[in-house]
Amino acid sequence: MGGRLEGKVAVVTGGSRGIGRGIAAAFAAEGARVMITARDAERCEQTAKEIDGHVDFEAGHVARPDDMERVLSATLSRLGGLDVLVNNAATNPYAGPTIDVDRARWDKTLEVNLTAPMLWIQAAWRARMREAGGSVINISSVAGIRTNPILGTYGVTKAALVQLTRQLAAELAPSVRVNALAAGLVRTDFARILWEGERGDEVARAYPLQRLGEPADIAAAALYFADSAASGWVTGQVLVLDGGSTTAFDGRP
Repeated sequence: MGGRLEGKVAVVTGGSRGIGRGIAAAFAAEGARVMITARDAERCEQTAKEIDGHVDFEAGHVARPDDMERVLSATLSRLGGLDVLVNNAATNPYAGPTIDVDRARWDKTLEVNLTAPMLWIQAAWRARMREAGGSVINISSVAGIRTNPILGTYGVTKAALVQLTRQLAAELAPSVRVNALAAGLVRTDFARILWEGERGDEVARAYPLQRLGEPADIAAAALYFADSAASGWVTGQVLVLDGGSTTAFDGRP
């Protein structure tokens, strides 16, 4: 028997590690043919070899249009289609009050976290999804739905990604569904500074579910959005995966 994504082809940006790797592994386990991309070709190759199932790779910088076109072309030629696009790659070069961010790091954060997903969706639409349909999954963050003393700039881009999700869900329906996942603190290298050691334990205790997220938590939700049999009547939605942090009591009477 085939898996839930048997016959589907998926592209996962930032797919060589962390949340992207978890999503790629979950998709492959359910029968999808998966193309992962990230800047480090060696890491991509290693990840593709380590994941069970049909996983290919094409290295590239997510914010470079030429690299994007090359990855999508390789996906169509080598894997035979494009049914699911996961915009997972992100950057966070600045931590501190948003009012103090410099222009260079502001521009870089916008470029990778917002402009790049838009361009990838446009390219996927034109290359395949306009005729064949599909599902787009944008990886946002709870930083995009609440304020934060040091992650405000990152959060602004993730909030904009949520609005982009809604806008394109309306524009690309009915053939393409566009949804987003707003992740809380997940144990990845990208977020290591936020969870390593006692700091992570303190954050976990503040979550109603008393633990931090794991890549598999996000991957399971991405699988739901990728599976048209499960989520075929769902588009323009944002699923918050945060251990309950956005519902936790704030300690005030």
